[in-house]
Amino acid sequence: MTQIQGSIAVVTGGASGIGRGIAEQLIAEGASVVIADLDADRVVEVANEIGATGVAVDVSDADSVSRLAEQVMAQFGRVDIVVNNAGVGPEGRMIDLTLDDWHWVMNVNFYGVVHGVHAFLPLLLKNVNGGHIVNTASMAVFLPLEGLGAYVASKMGVLGMSQVLHDELASDGSNVHVSVLPPGPVRTNIKNSLRHRPEGLGGNLTDVDLESNDAAADLRWIDPIDAGRIVTRAIRNNDFLAITHPEWWPLIDARNQVTQASFEKYPPAVYD
Repeated sequence: MTQIQGSIAVVTGGASGIGRGIAEQLIAEGASVVIADLDADRVVEVANEIGATGVAVDVSDADSVSRLAEQVMAQFGRVDIVVNNAGVGPEGRMIDLTLDDWHWVMNVNFYGVVHGVHAFLPLLLKNVNGGHIVNTASMAVFLPLEGLGAYVASKMGVLGMSQVLHDELASDGSNVHVSVLPPGPVRTNIKNSLRHRPEGLGGNLTDVDLESNDAAADLRWIDPIDAGRIVTRAIRNNDFLAITHPEWWPLIDARNQVTQASFEKYPPAVYD
């Protein structure tokens, strides 16, 4: 069990949405929290509102994340929990995407997590009490959607690297644990992702407002604080997956059955 009370936690993308929900719940359970966000003014404002420390960070920049780690160590002397949550979620059919589109989404969603792991894992391993890494993926890693090719690819990368990191740490007998949050529908401002796209970077991505989509009207939408409670439960119990919408399992299982059928279609004897 990872102890939250008295811990030092870092949450990227912590000034809004799921990140803020996780930060608020960590604080409610007794952690001292540093929230990091690209919006420098907003991160300080939110930090003051919720009782956290706010730091402006660009997760797509490895040096920026390394400076965050240095600041946390200088201020607190250790780190116990790291939540690599910052992300963007615009849409665009793959035939229309530019390489700039791909690079931007991957740099934020995938390399943002890579940079967080690279900067903070050595610090967690030096912590005598161990620690916990939480990486935000998406329910789309189990149920990919048309129009979200770059997003899905980035989040599948997060899931894959997290599984390998989890297994390597377990094989080493480490007291550092890994969880993945693959959220379903959460009320956030990810529908405004393009506000953070660098100026002058061309491309064909567009923001998507799933909450206003008729097809999503019947879905169960949760608030960020609910996602935060699910994440802290996963941290406390060292669960690998922090599932926000367990009722989606039949849809995922149906896809798994298609995969199983592919494995069973041609028995080994066919190739003898």
